[in-house]
Amino acid sequence: MAVRPRILVVDDEPEAVELVQFNLDQAGFNVLTAADGAEAIRKARSGMPNLIVLDLMLPEIDGLEVCKLLRRDPATAAIPIIMLTAKAAEIDRVLGLELGADDYITKPFSPRELVLRIRKILQRGAPAEESGSVLTLGDLLIDEPRHLVSWKGKAIELTATEFKLLAVLAQRRGRVQSRDQLLRDVWEYNSLVDSRTVDTHMRRLREKLGPAAKHLNTIRGVGYRFAEN
Repeated sequence: MAVRPRILVVDDEPEAVELVQFNLDQAGFNVLTAADGAEAIRKARSGMPNLIVLDLMLPEIDGLEVCKLLRRDPATAAIPIIMLTAKAAEIDRVLGLELGADDYITKPFSPRELVLRIRKILQRGAPAEESGSVLTLGDLLIDEPRHLVSWKGKAIELTATEFKLLAVLAQRRGRVQSRDQLLRDVWEYNSLVDSRTVDTHMRRLREKLGPAAKHLNTIRGVGYRFAEN
């Protein structure tokens, strides 16, 4: 029997947790729950979930601080995070992405959409099936089958979303990719979504790449391009 992916759902509203837990269980996931930020951090470290669904408005420690703490801890830094935000809290959404969230969903939300988003993010982190997808671009190595990136032999820790963003740009090196195209191909969004999702992830990706970020060019008013030189 296949191992069911483990999802940590963090929300202080029992009805919301019950709804999400029921739908995720029906979709084949194993669900852990936490009702506040402190409990979320404990369960993330002890349960090592495959993904975390994190509400922003939490007692004890709010969702933004939880995200920041999890990203700083090497043991939990790579766990994908989907943030739940209020529609009016645009600044929280942007901050959440800057602090390391992989995606966000606004409340009220469709449980079906949440399940779909979770599956897509988990697919990003799955090892590639094709055996030849290893790119060596100067001192930068992108190994898709093993989901590894290194610069001059030193590994660079990226989230699943950051890795896919880099891989897509590298595969299409020399060609400009618009923000809308990247939203479709990396996030698999078909509807209009704030393009700052792409910009925020690019900023984080560049910070992590350090000197290797020289390959990532911004094309003003259009999008981004991976340059080999």
